[in-house]
This record gives sequence, structure tokens and C-alpha cells, in this order.
Amino acid sequence: MKSDLAKKGPERSAHRALFYAMGYGPDDLKKPMIGIVNAFNEIIPGHIHLRTIAEAAKLGVAAGGGMPVEFPAIGVCDGIAMGHEGMKYSLASRELIADSIEAVAAGHAFDGLVMIPNCDKVVPGMLMAAARLNIPCIVVSGGPMLAGRHNGENVSVSTTFEAAGKFAAGKMDEASMTSLEADACPGCGSCAGLFTANTMNCLTEVLGMGLPGNGTIPAAYFGQRRMLAKAAGERIVELVKKDIKPRDIMTKKAFENAITVDMGIGGSSNTVLHLTAIAHEAGITLPPPLFDEISAKTPYITKLSPGGIYHMQDLNEAGGISAVMNELAKKDIIHLDALTVDGTVGERIKNAVIHRPEVIKSVDAPYRKTGGIAILKGNLAPDYAVVKESAVTEDMLCYKGTAKVFNSEEEAIAAITSRKINNGDVVVIRYEGPKGGPGMREMLNPTAVITGMGLKVALITDGRFSGATRGACIGHVSPEAMAGGPIAMIKDGDTINIDIPARKLELVIDNAEMEERKANWVKPEPKIKTGYLSRYAKLTTSASTGAVLE
Repeated sequence: MKSDLAKKGPERSAHRALFYAMGYGPDDLKKPMIGIVNAFNEIIPGHIHLRTIAEAAKLGVAAGGGMPVEFPAIGVCDGIAMGHEGMKYSLASRELIADSIEAVAAGHAFDGLVMIPNCDKVVPGMLMAAARLNIPCIVVSGGPMLAGRHNGENVSVSTTFEAAGKFAAGKMDEASMTSLEADACPGCGSCAGLFTANTMNCLTEVLGMGLPGNGTIPAAYFGQRRMLAKAAGERIVELVKKDIKPRDIMTKKAFENAITVDMGIGGSSNTVLHLTAIAHEAGITLPPPLFDEISAKTPYITKLSPGGIYHMQDLNEAGGISAVMNELAKKDIIHLDALTVDGTVGERIKNAVIHRPEVIKSVDAPYRKTGGIAILKGNLAPDYAVVKESAVTEDMLCYKGTAKVFNSEEEAIAAITSRKINNGDVVVIRYEGPKGGPGMREMLNPTAVITGMGLKVALITDGRFSGATRGACIGHVSPEAMAGGPIAMIKDGDTINIDIPARKLELVIDNAEMEERKANWVKPEPKIKTGYLSRYAKLTTSASTGAVLE
């Protein structure tokens, strides 16, 4: 066992003494040492209950014959950080999570890890650490939040963000907004729609790093989530004994499966960023065009919030991710021989059944014949941009508008709420990329306010969008403004042409004009010059390569 490096032999007498000081006995030290990486905290609703998940995982490890040892991981709540300086830390926290897990796990010679994330950057951060460390690992999340109920309808956190726009437009009074706030988030779990956290927890299943149900069993289903955690705890001991490592599971086929399911369920646009970064840690390259190639042959068979009326509990009742994969496999677009933590994909999904056909459509009668995410290219995004096509209305798929340019999210919000944005505009928010933000903030606030106000406009940014965003919102524009990308050259009044079916994003100026603007561009001073974000800005790469650190 790897942990023998820290436990075995006469030269490790002092090490054993330190273990004894914590209550681990001589018999414990003969067992595989399994880290329980618990992202519990009291600032993220999706993490508030993770102590119970960790306790169940430890019971499973002990039952399987391992020695469970818990240690923490940090997290940032994207919802609470949204719309202010705190959001600069969200994506950047992904690297801190991966680095800190690497430090603890490698520093103490763990044999394996049970990783317990739930929200946004914590899930990909842990998967990045798993790929980097390449010791046996399994992921068990805390599960999605149930949808709230308000005035007889299902609601979620995205409903409250859009309420701000309705309030600004005079379509909702303060009392109604306050009433909605009280109902939208009824308890623990990752926010109820197919936003980034839930998408990544579902894709953890698809990648093979989590057990079936990891992405969809609601957090409120206490018994089922604890059973899943105990099963994960037992399973990690088997993975250690069989020496099955993350890079045995997270192969190119596994990532292609993940992209396929992502397209089939219409997941968050952030998955392009995160899957690319996780693959990078596994030594695999996922070029942006691959997402489009897979999208072109993948039918879109679920339509969950924010693009539809259903939520994660509905997907769970319908058969979950296994049912989705079994249905997509009918098109021969799922690698059934890919390995998971409990056998092959084919073995896992062969008996999966769709229980609610209104939630999971058949591949023969899908919502759309192609996938939910599109990769755009053009003179405005030479290194690509990303849009959640499944959340764009038909009348906005092809759109030509007038640029209204802002150099920060705050500038854009002020203009939107002051009613300086009109139908037919294209709101451009730049210097919010990985380097320019720094940290590539999510733009749910401006998009939700635009939606709530009922404006027919597009939004383009070198930042990114929340999984809760809907509409003609194009993010990850690369190269970013801070790197001198074409988005930095846009002027107020320019015409921007968006053609999502043709995968085009164009600034309507000639080449000579573009080159003149580039020659006259002056790189601005960094927004933050000290601390972690300053270091992050100097080391991070483009969104088109996953915004990983050099």
C-alpha cells in the first residue's frame, strides 16, 4: 500500500506515534488509508449537509476494510458571490481546490480518496485533483436541491435572479419579490435546475468517477444519499485493492461520453471550460471543435430549467443519467466499453428505463436533433466562443445588432437597470476574462435582469455565464480583451452579427479597420495587483484551453 510509506517499518516509529495521538490504532494502520475529502461549509447551500454524507462515506470505508481519514476542501457559492467582486474568486478557487487536495493527499501518502463536493468549481476542482494525483478515487456529491414552490409553480434560484429584472422594469413589486425569495430555495443541495453544479455532478457519473444517481438523487432524499455515500465508501476500498486509478477511467472515450451526454441534456456552457481542464490534468486534449462535432450527432432529449419547466428531481424520477445514456446509446454515440468505478458503462446502463417520457424524450423524437451547446468562431472569436444553444429562443439564433460596449460587469448592470439598453442592441462586456477579470466572472446578473425586463438583446463577453443563464448569451470569447483579442477592438455603434446555426460570431468591419484598431490598442492596467488573484491572472491560460494554470 502507498500509505506504508508513512506507516510501516522501524524508521516510521514517530509517524505511528502521531497516528496514535489521533486515536488510530495498530490494526487501523494495517488497512488502506482512505482520505474523505469533505467540502462542508456553512456558506454554500449545496454543502451545508455534507457532514452527513461524509459520515456515511466513512461508515462505508470502514465496512469495506479501510481506514477513513477526513480532511477539508474550500468552496465559493456562485449564487452568493454573483454580481460583485466575490465572483472573481469562483473559477480561481477551482485551482486552489485541486492544489490543496494534491498537497494533503500526496503529503500523507493516502491510498485512495472519497471526494465529497457539490457545487460549481468544487466538482471540477476535485476531478482535476483526482486526475493529477492518479490514485484510486471516487466522487459522491451532496445532491441537487428540490425545486421551490411559489404560487402553484416550481421555482429555483434563477427565478429570483430574473425577478430583479422584473422589479427594475416595474413588472414586480417588492412584496412579491420578497415572497418569491422565501420560496425559491427550500433546503440544502445544489440549485435545482441544470445549472453548472448539477451538470458537473451528472457528468461525473458519465465520466465513470461516481456511482449511478450521483448527479440526480435530491439532497433532501436523506436515506438514498446516505446509502449512495456508504456504497462509495465501500467501493473505494475495492478500487484500491484492484489498483484502478482515475486515468484508467477518465480516458478519451470517457470524455467523449461526457460531452455527448452534456449535449443530450443541454448542460451548462461552463462544462466546456471544466471538461477541458479536467482532461488537461489527465493528459488529454479536448479541442473546442470536438464539442461541436459531437453536438452535431447528439439529439437533445431533456429540457430542464433554465431552458425548460422540469428540474433535477424530475430527471431523477425519469430514470436519471443512466436512462439518458441508455437512450443515447441507441444512436451508437456512447462508448459502452468505457470503464467506471463499478464496471463498464454498458453493464451500468443496460437495464436503465425511462419512467417519464415527457422528461427524457426518445432519440427518435427529441426536442432537437442536435445538442445543447454550440461553439462559435469568427473574426470576433478566432479561438472560439461558447453559447448554450438550447436556452436560446428560435428568433434569436440569427441576430444582428448594435454594440453597446462596457469594460466591466458593473458598468453593464448600471446601464441595463438605467434603461440605456434597447431592443436590437448587443451588450458587450469585456475585460472579464481569466486574465482581465481576473477570474472570468459569471454574468448571471446582467442576463437575468435582461430576461426579467423582457429585452430582446444579445450579450457577448470574454467572461462566462452561469448555468442558470438563458438567452442569446455568448461567453468564453477568446482571445480575451486583456490578451488583445478582437473583443477589445469593438466600439459603441459597431454592428455584430450572430449566426448560431452557422457557428459564426462576426464584427462587421473590414480587415484593414480591425488591424488599425489593434495597432492603436493600449493594454489597460490590471484591475487587481496583489494577492492570489494577481498571481492567478499572471498564470492562467485562455478560456479556449480551459483557463488552466501554466
